[in-house]
Amino acid sequence: MIHHLALGAIDVERVAGFYSDNFGLLEVARHLDTAGKLRSIWLKLGTSILMVERTTQRCRPVDGVDMGIFLLALRVDTVQRIEIEQRLSKLGHPVESRTEHSSYFRDPEGNRFAISHYPVPD
Repeated sequence: MIHHLALGAIDVERVAGFYSDNFGLLEVARHLDTAGKLRSIWLKLGTSILMVERTTQRCRPVDGVDMGIFLLALRVDTVQRIEIEQRLSKLGHPVESRTEHSSYFRDPEGNRFAISHYPVPD
């Protein structure tokens, strides 16, 4: 069972807002650094947490398979997939590639993510 995933972002609020606004992930916590600046926003991701953590490093673009965790894939149904593709495209996040069950995109800072309805065994 996954406890949390951490995603680095230069603009924590923008990236957390992207996942919250587009996928309904609810904010569960905000953390400040010792100077009182926003350090992270935690979003509810099913039974886990997506921690959007501040970094000063730009995202290194990943295409395909890379070392370590290289993709965040969110579960959707087939109807949601079409609706989300259209909405994200209008917001400037077009589909980069597709497979039979998944569509791949970039978030506002270039992190690769997907929406997928691939059947997962129980």
